[in-house]
Amino acid sequence: MKRIVTLIAVVLCLFGTWGAQPEAQRGPTLSSDLRKPGIGERVRVIVQGEERGLRTLRGRLRGLIRRDLGGSLAIDVTREEFERLANDSSVAHLSTDTPVMGDMVIANTVTGAPTVWTGTGGGGLLGSLLGGIPGYNGTGITVAVIDSGIAPHSALGTRVIGRVNMVSWENAPSGDAFGHGTHIAGSVAGRVTYSYGAGSAPGVRLVDVRVLGSNGMGLTSDVIAGIDWAIANKSRFGIRVITLALGHPVFEPAATDPLVKAAERAVAAGIVVVASAGNYGRTSNGAPVLGGITSPGNSPAVITVGALETNGTKDRRDDRVADYSSRGPTRFDFAVKPDLVAPGSRVVSLEAAGSYLSRNYSQWHIGGSGTNAYMRLSGTSMATGVVAGGAALLLDAYPTMTPAQVKAALQLGATYLPDDGLVAGGAGSVNFAQSVKIANNGLVSNLLSSVTTLLGVSSGATYRDHGVLIDRLYDRTGINLLGILDLGGLLSGPGGEPGVLNLLGLTNPMANIAPNRLVWGEVADWSSSYYFVWGNTIQHPSGQYFVWGNNEFTESSYFVWGNTTVPPDGR
Repeated sequence: MKRIVTLIAVVLCLFGTWGAQPEAQRGPTLSSDLRKPGIGERVRVIVQGEERGLRTLRGRLRGLIRRDLGGSLAIDVTREEFERLANDSSVAHLSTDTPVMGDMVIANTVTGAPTVWTGTGGGGLLGSLLGGIPGYNGTGITVAVIDSGIAPHSALGTRVIGRVNMVSWENAPSGDAFGHGTHIAGSVAGRVTYSYGAGSAPGVRLVDVRVLGSNGMGLTSDVIAGIDWAIANKSRFGIRVITLALGHPVFEPAATDPLVKAAERAVAAGIVVVASAGNYGRTSNGAPVLGGITSPGNSPAVITVGALETNGTKDRRDDRVADYSSRGPTRFDFAVKPDLVAPGSRVVSLEAAGSYLSRNYSQWHIGGSGTNAYMRLSGTSMATGVVAGGAALLLDAYPTMTPAQVKAALQLGATYLPDDGLVAGGAGSVNFAQSVKIANNGLVSNLLSSVTTLLGVSSGATYRDHGVLIDRLYDRTGINLLGILDLGGLLSGPGGEPGVLNLLGLTNPMANIAPNRLVWGEVADWSSSYYFVWGNTIQHPSGQYFVWGNNEFTESSYFVWGNTTVPPDGR
């Protein structure tokens, strides 16, 4: 496991002089990491504020601005200059420009993607009325992979239709020097091959937005710039989906987190944002972690994806959330995350020949060479690519769907994992064929509609939470049972009332699960507390105590490239 040392860019330019601020004036709010003692000699921060105040700062900070992000600035300051800035009344909020890092044949069988490609039932108007669904593979949809780059690969052909480099701290070469983004691109959109299978949506086009450097790391401000670039170029490339298989620890509520705010700008622009939950399910000594969701996965608006361990089988009944996959609830907001889970362990996808991962982890190489090489990786990043492809399948089938509708359909088609609960598995294990079927029923009514025939293996649960769902589940005001005629209203709106678990079917069995079990899964069996709060002591049967995400999780940042789940033989 690699330890990530905080990356602080050192600048040699001089800082402008500020006049003393009156003591009565109120300074900006700070993210939690900036409130801790021990700020270094230099620190890179993101400044948020009103445009008039930022315009004044631009004049004062000439030469120190590293990125102008429109409604915020990324700047380098000394410790003394930071103290002045922290008392400047023209500034609204300060956050660290935190380093970020990138957090399939069996996978496709589990997710039901091949069924979506081939379609079900008959075609034409009659087939649609009888419940038949044509085949879709993502054709006409563009996914922006905001990551370490996309290397040329035969499984992608010429479908990478645009590239931009946003890495500000190194002279980044073209392609993918690290190898993470190429693997994600394959999970989204790789074409069918005998040895590999395919990504979830092998018909989509891709745009390469490079924000992570050759060591797999980047800066929050670079990721924000990449997201804003995708928004600005949405129409030019037809971008409907963004992958953010990366993140950093949560240091502040979602409402002030600059990376979250950028992701939510994309959602507001009509782009589906799929983000990884993070690989903080266990500490370095193996203790389980609760509350380890990373930013921007703590955003209520994005689709946050955890990793599923399929145990190498096509049978969904032995699937479970991977030990390394981050659990919720989110720090500060206490919101239920992730939203769902997808295959993330030992996922075979595209290898960027000559990249850092290819050179240093040859044991994960599966086969091929050059621009036709494949490797196996694990992590919530891999699961994020799988779900981004599933979102593209839904948009191919129903191009007018909004991000909220896509999220609801993906959740409704998933299978709830009772041992993992909502805070580990979200609405459950994705099933894209079920999601398309449910969306078809809600958006295009057919003659054979019933909850029994519609749900099949899925649980029919969806939610969006800003931090009140857990409380409402405990007091039993947070469950809404939907009849078949209610589905259209749910899918045609914003995805249901916030803080409510919507369950399809008036007798949905999830409504009868005790709140403790529904939220926490089997973790509820390992504590005497009926309601978990920060600070509760929970002991795993192995004898280890659970760690809350605001403890060890924020003291040292690390990420997993699958080494907790991939044995030495690579299988």
